[in-house]
Amino acid sequence: MTIPDFQRIMLPLLKFAADGEEHSASESYNHIAGVFNLSDEERRQLLPSGPMPMINNRTGWARTYLTKAGLLEPTRRAHFRITDLGRQVLADEPPDINLRFLRQFPGVVEFTRGRGAGDEERASHDDDVLASRTPQELMEYGSKRIQAALSEELLGLVKRSSPQFFERLVVELLLKMGYGGSRTDAGEAIGRSGDGGIDGIIKEDKLGLDVIYIQAKRWENNVSSPEIRNFVGSLVGHNANKGVFLTTSDFTKDARDYAKTIGHNVILVDGVMLAGLMIDHDVGVSTIDRYEVKRADADYFEEE
Repeated sequence: MTIPDFQRIMLPLLKFAADGEEHSASESYNHIAGVFNLSDEERRQLLPSGPMPMINNRTGWARTYLTKAGLLEPTRRAHFRITDLGRQVLADEPPDINLRFLRQFPGVVEFTRGRGAGDEERASHDDDVLASRTPQELMEYGSKRIQAALSEELLGLVKRSSPQFFERLVVELLLKMGYGGSRTDAGEAIGRSGDGGIDGIIKEDKLGLDVIYIQAKRWENNVSSPEIRNFVGSLVGHNANKGVFLTTSDFTKDARDYAKTIGHNVILVDGVMLAGLMIDHDVGVSTIDRYEVKRADADYFEEE
């Protein structure tokens, strides 16, 4: 039997979670392989690029889309369970669940469009749309989808981490970005503030020519303008002219507007940007695949 595509896996995967229990990703891989009666050889078949079995990759993408739709929810790293909405969908006994079916849910519409993109073409994964793209465009398109899914996963893991882990993560990220001097310097300069976040002062560069006041909030609620005003007050109290306010959530419009009007140089980093910085600086992520796009070198074939 051929390995099913990720859309054919969606309904069996949701039914697998129907018992309401927490399930691991590895359990789901084995279950789906059994549902489709895959042979041992098919279970071991890898992606063209290498290390991951194809059935695991496709099951993972099915889980991602079901999660975006709100039918599954992550419980901890590589674990998930069904939601009330997922139970409602199963109660209606749909003959199939695919991308067209899932676009009735706002989370999937937003995910397939890409963050902030208004291009309607990005809202669809239909074969006729994908067929209109060049192979290089398809790679770029797929890369953006992978990046968006990774960003969501990272942010969820950060929000569920302990305060101590969050502190280490912020230190690691700042060091990778070139701030904080040494690891010891950065670790001593940043400490827990006791309100779901951390704060402190770090060196702007390894020579310590200037300092930056840091505040990071591991919050669910959006940060409003009063928090930014308090941050600016702390910045002044620490004789710092520059500040970075990080949050795992977002900032209200008033908070962003206020940050633009003050005399101090204050940078606001929301959850999406935080996850993007982690990806860009290899914090909490690892490379599993790498693709090279090559073209013919016309100069090579020129003859005297």
